[in-house]
Amino acid sequence: MKFTREVKTGILALCAIALLVFGYSFLKGKNLLENDRTFYAVYDNVEGLIPSSPVTINGLVVGQVVAIRFADVKGNLVVEFNVDSEFSFSKNSEAKVYGGGLIGGKSLAIAPKYEQGLEAKDGDTLPGRIEAGLLELVNDRLTPLQEKLEAAITDADTLLTSVNGILNIDNQNNLNSIFKDLSIGVKQFKGTSIRLNNLLANNEEKLNKAFANADEISTKLNKVSDSLSQINVKQIGKELETVLANFEKISKDLNNGKGTAGKLLKDEKLYTNLERTSKQLELLLQDLRLNPKRYVHISVFGKKNAPYEKPTDSIN
Repeated sequence: MKFTREVKTGILALCAIALLVFGYSFLKGKNLLENDRTFYAVYDNVEGLIPSSPVTINGLVVGQVVAIRFADVKGNLVVEFNVDSEFSFSKNSEAKVYGGGLIGGKSLAIAPKYEQGLEAKDGDTLPGRIEAGLLELVNDRLTPLQEKLEAAITDADTLLTSVNGILNIDNQNNLNSIFKDLSIGVKQFKGTSIRLNNLLANNEEKLNKAFANADEISTKLNKVSDSLSQINVKQIGKELETVLANFEKISKDLNNGKGTAGKLLKDEKLYTNLERTSKQLELLLQDLRLNPKRYVHISVFGKKNAPYEKPTDSIN
């Protein structure tokens, strides 16, 4: 059977159109030769996700993103993707957008849930969720660090400005003077240290003797302390209380005029008599000194004694 040129041309045109449709569908992510399922998910932002991005389940590529378009007037986006696997999962499984590395773009992964009677079918809309990628995580971590770094740089700039303000010519001269005085002080301290070392070296024997004596004194003090610890403090306290009681009784007796000492303190007549007696004894001793012949008679030749003369200051 022979075909005319026109028929051949038509058949060739149909094949070209079929190849064009098949290629266009394949480039869009649809394989017309496979019986795959189409699902949808809605997101508010899918930055980095593009058509032909892979779709995975537990890390296995099971499809690709077909199209991304606006879902409503609020700017939400609906992602159309297909799954060419017969793997069954629930329609409540999440379609998670993840990734976004330094080189590769984002991908879409299905987090499968297994619920009997709720298997996902072709055309179902799965719940969508966006997972932060590497760039977002790095940005979240770097933003606070950047703010702290900027604050640190600002503080450092302020500090340097303050230091420049402090280190003017006058202050520099003052600092130089301070360092000079400090150097002199260090030298003097060094000299003092050398003299002190020499003093200790020259008097080492005396210091050893002093420490030995101090140790001996400490030993004796320990012995005295041991002796004192053996004293019956309680008995001494009782005896002291007895002595104080007796002293208090004597004091009361003296105040009440009891006994010889009490009468001497309280009886004015006895005091007056003692005073007269003392005065007479004084006059007697004075007269004995001035006129011893009145009391001692030595007569060798029988000479008569001189008559007694009454003293003028005699007491009646």
